[in-house]
Amino acid sequence: MKKKILIVEDEGMLGQMYYDKFTQSGFQAVLAKTAEEGIKLVSEIKPDLILLDILLPRLNGIGFMEWFKKDEQSLLPPIIAFSNYDDPETKKQAVLLGAKEYLIKTNHTPQEIIDKVNFHLNN
Repeated sequence: MKKKILIVEDEGMLGQMYYDKFTQSGFQAVLAKTAEEGIKLVSEIKPDLILLDILLPRLNGIGFMEWFKKDEQSLLPPIIAFSNYDDPETKKQAVLLGAKEYLIKTNHTPQEIIDKVNFHLNN
């Protein structure tokens, strides 16, 4: 059975590129363009892992994780935060809220992101 990856990314071309790469790598990928859409999809599709952009319109990636922290009934799958926002305080906050890693997009190829996802799904 294919692992489900929820990609929360507001940049259309980038989101589509990650969607295509994950699909080509054997995953079932689902793309959300906002945190609000991602929150709704978590309960609908029950992803195995979330690839979460931090800089999103309205509710950002930190707000996405805080939303689930408030609802103790919600169990989030592993989250990998990925962003070009290289701020130590935001990284720290993401990790404290449960992100397994905080990756800078420009420092990683799509294949490296897929490798990180595979690592966290298998460990």
